[in-house]
Amino acid sequence: MKTLKEVTSGNTVKVVKLNGEGPIKRRIMDMGITKGVEVFVRKVAPLGDPVEVTVRGYELSLRKADAEMVVVK
Repeated sequence: MKTLKEVTSGNTVKVVKLNGEGPIKRRIMDMGITKGVEVFVRKVAPLGDPVEVTVRGYELSLRKADAEMVVVK
């Protein structure tokens, strides 16, 4: 399994699970990133931070640390 941080731009992946604890996990879920949802990776910054994604029809920028917690396939 790989994390959202490892996905290259232009790919669509499906969320398998979220790692992490408490408020951090809650914040990611509040952004709409939940199990089973499709995530399109729009752009990855040159140093990998942030990662721009489209989830449920809206655009998000995720920090590398947050993207690492999202396990995808």
